Amino acid sequence: VTSEALQELQSQVEEKLSDAASLIFASHLLILKDAKFVGAMRELIEEGMNPPDAVLKIAKEYIDIFAVSSDSYLHEKVQDVEDLVVRLIGNLVLEYEDLGDYRRKVVIASDLFPSDLLQMSSEEVRGIVLVGGGVTSHLSILARSLQIPMVIANHKELLNIPEKTKVLIDAEVGNVYVEPSEEVLQGFEQRNEARAKAADHTAEVKPETFTADGTQVHLMANINLLSDLKLAEQFNCEGVGLYRTEFPFIIRSDFPSEQEQFVTYRKLFEQMDGKPCVLRTLDIGGDKVLSYYHHAKEQNPSMGMRSIRFSLENKKVFVKQLRAMLRAGAGADLRIMFPMISSIDEFREAKQVVTDCAKALEGEGVECNASPMIGMMVEIPAVVELMESFAREADFFSVGTNDFIQFMLGVDRTNENVERFYLPYHPAVLRGLERIVTGAAKYGKDVAVCGDMAHQGQYLRFLLGIGIRTLSIDAIYTPRIQKRISQVDMADAKAIAKEALAKPSVEEVAKVLGIRRGND
Repeated sequence: VTSEALQELQSQVEEKLSDAASLIFASHLLILKDAKFVGAMRELIEEGMNPPDAVLKIAKEYIDIFAVSSDSYLHEKVQDVEDLVVRLIGNLVLEYEDLGDYRRKVVIASDLFPSDLLQMSSEEVRGIVLVGGGVTSHLSILARSLQIPMVIANHKELLNIPEKTKVLIDAEVGNVYVEPSEEVLQGFEQRNEARAKAADHTAEVKPETFTADGTQVHLMANINLLSDLKLAEQFNCEGVGLYRTEFPFIIRSDFPSEQEQFVTYRKLFEQMDGKPCVLRTLDIGGDKVLSYYHHAKEQNPSMGMRSIRFSLENKKVFVKQLRAMLRAGAGADLRIMFPMISSIDEFREAKQVVTDCAKALEGEGVECNASPMIGMMVEIPAVVELMESFAREADFFSVGTNDFIQFMLGVDRTNENVERFYLPYHPAVLRGLERIVTGAAKYGKDVAVCGDMAHQGQYLRFLLGIGIRTLSIDAIYTPRIQKRISQVDMADAKAIAKEALAKPSVEEVAKVLGIRRGND
């Protein structure tokens, strides 16, 4: 019964989130097929133990092993087992019921399973407050792609709020309002009305974007799951500027095969219908983990065996992904991008693997894109020093400003104790961006910005002023950014950029860009 229910839910999810998100439930089915897991339960039941107790006992043994392991990659498995146990016991006692009707409600919980999140989405939940503990990769991916506002709070007293209490959440800032005042409500209602009006005018989003004086700027879409393509099409995005291919890896229980990846990538190209698509190779490590891959514990995973380092260290995984990309990109505008490149040697090695894969496919008589554009992310300050050398070899660049700022300033962007030092408008960051664009321009290479700075309006004139002509953003920001770009005069943008680059202090730059400190 549990297996059939999971297969049904998996099928329902495919319709809404594509095949990638449904793999969450495929991982549950794989656990059910584990002979040791199910066999141990069967033995206890045959010895006379109550079936629900047998399930709890064996599941607890697995969970305890995963939970105390020094290997952080095992922790994702805990939630898979817990979610499955709820379903197993529910079916055994015939009392499994949906958690409730979530329509027009804010859900406050200490923990949620991916399947809970999907049910809430289908019932149009207003938002989620997760109390105590972080968000797993499963939940963060799903919440983003399902467009469910989510706030993480450390105040456990929120769990004691009675049913039907009026709660308002501001997911952009991270605030939770219990019994908000009329003044607060009016402010939010006005903001929501403005957004609704913007949504009603999505048809007015033009297929091309220009500044007030006619300079063209290309607006591309950041994609996490194939379901995100619906918004990209709705808002007339000019292509996919960043497809984060690691997400289908993260929500699985093992590495996807070449064929599975091919099917996913082919759907992407078919839906984009000839538009350029930038596929970033696997970018795991740091805050993105694979529950099924185990390697030595790292003191600083953000600077450890991650991204392109992982791919070059695990060539079989890398080759499967590249072959899938090249096959899927046959006849399409495929652009392959490597993350976290730090040296010319690293870039050349990765590029050679692409060349070898293309030759192998041609030798096998397999249709493929044998000569895709090959580019790289700019995230590490070392690249700035070698920018012209990279520009001679890479076809294009994309600045991942989130990591670039973190590494440039030595600030852990996930550490709230030092978040005040994470400043996109730090003079060193702005000068670094200008050097990247200037170095690439000498060889006629395009530089896109795909991090948060790309959709934050206060940096728009600066970015355009230094020569950025491609922004890759979450599609939902397209109407607002297109409108702001249409109001920019390039002479003014260049003057502001020049003035900001001349300032040595954060305070001075903030004044030039019109940023109020404390409200960044």
